Amino acid sequence: MTATNSPASRQRPASGWHSLTRAELRVARLVATGLTNRAVAERLVVSPHTVDTHLRRVYAKLSVHSRVQLVRHALQHETAED
Repeated sequence: MTATNSPASRQRPASGWHSLTRAELRVARLVATGLTNRAVAERLVVSPHTVDTHLRRVYAKLSVHSRVQLVRHALQHETAED
């Protein structure tokens, strides 16, 4: 079974907070805490390019254009799910 045909990907919506993959969520949450892309990369032990890629996808899925908008989404969803 390929990643695009996995049960999780079929059930995940195309946009919005719940559409984010586990990796995208980790990056979004760390960015929302105020870390730079480089700091996120160091924390997750991935390249800064990988963080940039995840952030571009997060921005597209959430229809946001700034870190501030991303933080607002993260705050709304993290407090709602606590």
